[in-house]
Amino acid sequence: MYIVHSTFNVPIEKVEEVIGIYQTRSKLVDTYEGFQSFQLLQNEVKPNELTVQINWKTKQDYLNWVTSDAYKKVHELEKNYPDQELASIKPIVQRYEVVAE
Repeated sequence: MYIVHSTFNVPIEKVEEVIGIYQTRSKLVDTYEGFQSFQLLQNEVKPNELTVQINWKTKQDYLNWVTSDAYKKVHELEKNYPDQELASIKPIVQRYEVVAE
């Protein structure tokens, strides 16, 4: 399994708005080959820190996703988000290969 985290901080007053955006997300990624699951995680200590976690069957499945037209479409939507403060947030991306279970 291959796991990708995208962690970002949002203004505390916009946390619920961002959570709502992810609760109604397009789900294009869900139909992509090798996709296993999606979670939005909220840090218990720093509630304005959110992490998108996507689990993939393989690293190659993830690489196929990030080079796809569907990936570009999803991220273009984010860039055009009406709230420019949220649209300008850059996540810290971390990638993990599961080596033991």
